Amino acid sequence: MAGLHSNVRPTTSSSSSSSSSTQSFTSRLLLLLTILSLILASFAFILQWRGGLNDPITRWSPQHNEFPGMDVSGAEPSQSSRSSDCVDLLGQSRSTAFPYFRDWKFGYGSDLKPKICITTSTSAGLEQTLPWIFYHKVIGVSTFFLFVEGKAASANVSKVLETIPGVKVIYRTRELEEQQAKSRIWNETWLASFFYKPCNYELFVKQSLNMEMAIVMARDAGMEWIIHLDTDELLHPAGTREYSLRQLLSDVPGNVDMVVFPNYESSVERDDIKEPFSEVSMFKKNYDHLPKEVYFGNYKEATRGNPNYFLTYGNGKSAARVQDHLRPNGAHRWHNYMKTPNEIKLDEAAVLHYTYPKFSDLTSRRDRCGCKPTKEDVKRCFMLEFDRVAFIIASTATEEEMLHWYREHIVWTDKELNLKLSRKGILTHIYAPMVIIQGLRESGVFSSIVTSAMQKSLSKDNFLKSIESSNSSGTITTGVLSSRKMGNRGDSQATARKVLEIQEEVSHTLAIPPLSPPGLHDFHVDA
Repeated sequence: MAGLHSNVRPTTSSSSSSSSSTQSFTSRLLLLLTILSLILASFAFILQWRGGLNDPITRWSPQHNEFPGMDVSGAEPSQSSRSSDCVDLLGQSRSTAFPYFRDWKFGYGSDLKPKICITTSTSAGLEQTLPWIFYHKVIGVSTFFLFVEGKAASANVSKVLETIPGVKVIYRTRELEEQQAKSRIWNETWLASFFYKPCNYELFVKQSLNMEMAIVMARDAGMEWIIHLDTDELLHPAGTREYSLRQLLSDVPGNVDMVVFPNYESSVERDDIKEPFSEVSMFKKNYDHLPKEVYFGNYKEATRGNPNYFLTYGNGKSAARVQDHLRPNGAHRWHNYMKTPNEIKLDEAAVLHYTYPKFSDLTSRRDRCGCKPTKEDVKRCFMLEFDRVAFIIASTATEEEMLHWYREHIVWTDKELNLKLSRKGILTHIYAPMVIIQGLRESGVFSSIVTSAMQKSLSKDNFLKSIESSNSSGTITTGVLSSRKMGNRGDSQATARKVLEIQEEVSHTLAIPPLSPPGLHDFHVDA
C-alpha cells in the first residue's frame, strides 16, 4: 500500500500543477481581452469626439440634419462648423443652416450639375412659398425666378424672399408691363385664343409672358434646365437613387429637349387641412402611370361624380433644356421657334399637384375672379369644368352648404373605396415631400430665414420710407396686370388683331392649355 501511495502522489501533484497553469493562462487571456476592448473603446471614443466616425445609430436621428442620399462625408468642414461643435453638443443650438449642401450651410457651389431653375408666377404668402422653395432646393434646384403679385409682393413677404440665396424676385412694375407689351408673343397666333379674356385665361397669358422673360434670365445665369411650376405643386423625382432632380435630369440623353412630368393630384382625407405640404400624403395617379384597363375599369369610382377623373388638369408639367430659340408653349409645355422639340415622358417621376387641399381654397379662388356665377359666364373665366362648378358653389351657397359640397366632392372619406383604389394602384401614398418639409420646419430653417431677413433689413422708419418711395416711383406695384391692358401698350387692339390675321397662314404649334385627363368618351370605352 505504501508503495502504491508513493506511486500515486507524483501523479496528483502533476495534475494539480497542470490545472494551475491552465487557470493562469485563462486569466491572462481574459485580462488581455479586457485591456484590448478598453483600448478599442477609447480609440473609438476619441475618433467620434473628433468627428472621425459616422455613427449609424445617430445618423438618422432628428438632431442629425442629413437626408438619405445626401452624403457629405467627403466635404471639408468649414471653420464655422468646427467652432460650433461644442455649442451643438451642449446646447443643441444651431445657426442658420440648410440641410443639403456641404456642412448643411447655404453654400452654393459652381460644381453642381446640371444647373436647374424654376420659374413661377405667384401671389402666395410665406407659409406656402418658403416650404415650396426649400423643398425644391433639397432635391437639387439652385435658382428661382419668382414673378410676384398680391401677398407675395407685399413688403414683409418680398423682403424675406429677397434674402434667400438663389431667389430672384421680379415685381409687376410699370417697366415690366411695358417690356412685356412689346413681346413678340402678341404678334403671333399660338397664344392668340387666350388674349383679352378674364381670370384663368388672363393668368395663362401672364404666365407665358413671364416664362418668356425667365428663359432670358436663365440663359444669362448659366442654367441648363428650366421648369415652370405653380406654388401648389412639388416635383417628385421618383426612380432616382438619391431622390434627386439633378440626378434625374443628368441622366436624360443629350438629344432630348423637353422632359414631361405627369401630374398626380392630391386626395385629401380631411376637411381641416392647414398645411397641405406637411399633412397630405395620398395622391391619385396619372393616366400615363396606370395600365389602361385599370384606369378605365375604375374610372367611375375614381371620379366620384365629378366632371372628370382629376378635379383640374391632367397633362402634367415639363422641364426644358435652355437653348437658343426656346419659347413657352403655355404654362404646361415649352417649344422652340426653329424646331419641334424632342420630348420624352417620365415613367416614374411626377409633379404633385395639391388641388383644393384646403376648404378656404373655394372662397380664395372665387375672390380672384369677377365673373358672374352662371353656367354661361363662368366659361369666360375658367378652362376646366370643375373650376366652373366650384366657383358657382362658392358664390351662391352658404358656408354650411359649401362645406357639405367640399366633403362630398373633394374629401376622400370612404375608407373602403380608398383601400380598394389603393390596391388597384390608382391611389398611392407618397411621404417623401412631407418628411422633408416637416424636417425643414422642425430644424428651424423657415423661422431662421424670416429672423435673418428682419435682422438684415433697414430700420423700420427707413424701410417704410423706401417702400413708399418705390411705390410712388412705380417700381413696385401689386395690382393684377390685365392681358387686355398689355395688348393696348404701344399698339391698339385693332393693330394687334391685324398683325394676327396676316400671320394666320404661318404654321405654329398652339399653346397647350390645362387639359383634363382622358375620359370614357375619349377612347369610346363602354360605361
